[in-house]
Amino acid sequence: MLKVSVTILTYNQAKFIGQTIESALAQQTNFDYEILVGDDCSTDGARAIIAGYERRYPGKVRAVLHPRNLGQNGLFNTIETLKRAQGQYISALDGDDYWTDPLKLQKQVDFLDAHPGFSACFHNARITYEMGKGPALLPDFILNPPDQKTVITVEDLVGEDEIWFMATSAVMFRNGLMHYPDWFLKSSSGDIPRYIILAKNGPIGYLPAVMSVYRKNPNGASFQDNYRDAGFLLNRIAMYQGINQEIGHAYDSLLRKNIARYYRLLLDVPQYEQQYAKRAGTALTYLKLAQPGFAERKEIVRDYVLPKWGRDIYVFLALLPHRLTGSAK
Repeated sequence: MLKVSVTILTYNQAKFIGQTIESALAQQTNFDYEILVGDDCSTDGARAIIAGYERRYPGKVRAVLHPRNLGQNGLFNTIETLKRAQGQYISALDGDDYWTDPLKLQKQVDFLDAHPGFSACFHNARITYEMGKGPALLPDFILNPPDQKTVITVEDLVGEDEIWFMATSAVMFRNGLMHYPDWFLKSSSGDIPRYIILAKNGPIGYLPAVMSVYRKNPNGASFQDNYRDAGFLLNRIAMYQGINQEIGHAYDSLLRKNIARYYRLLLDVPQYEQQYAKRAGTALTYLKLAQPGFAERKEIVRDYVLPKWGRDIYVFLALLPHRLTGSAK
């Protein structure tokens, strides 16, 4: 059995894919590893670049070229590529990211070999913004802080807000641990549910060295997140409901608050502006989950639950004392 399968997942990243594959080929190890490049039917020339590497490195680089785009923000490309992984460990890499330390694979394998109870490990990463034309809008930064926890459990991955601190390019995990329940297959996020499932199978270790670069650019998966879109928000709600079920409701109160946050965002999406019934129902669900204080509850009822004629009466009654005072003068 091979020690490591490197899985590179890409779609329309011809500008970056060569550097990504080269960073995997540059790894210095005392074990054999394979490089699987799953391409989700790119149309920008990436497939030809991948095929070229497969020809130059036969047996080392294996192209997984799908005849059509599998959809779901690259999730099914990931699953189909992982099915072909023969390594004991899997090290994932998005097609626009790259590794900066030639000993990255060796260090992570050494860690997992020495910690058989751990499901995975990850390292620090540099985040860089590339927005296409013109200079980057934001400066680079290091993802994980100096006080980053070194042992991660499920508890560290759930909260009232969305939690993300593991770059895809930084994670290595044991092959055979992943499964894909229905809620996962419908999720537009792959990383968040994957790390939850891994952590269920054992803690995740942290190596503080910066060993990869995570690019954020318009072609990256994270740029598909749209917190003003009903479809995206409903997908996140379903994902966290699935996660809650996956972990046996062990952190139900935290995840209910997280889910409530998405219902609150739904109240202001453009798709609901003229949909009174949807917006009112969403508001009532938010109130049930969030259990806000009296002031916010009154505001939500006034702005989202009452129909227009009800709001008009509310405003009239609220202003009536002032009008009576004014007429008395």
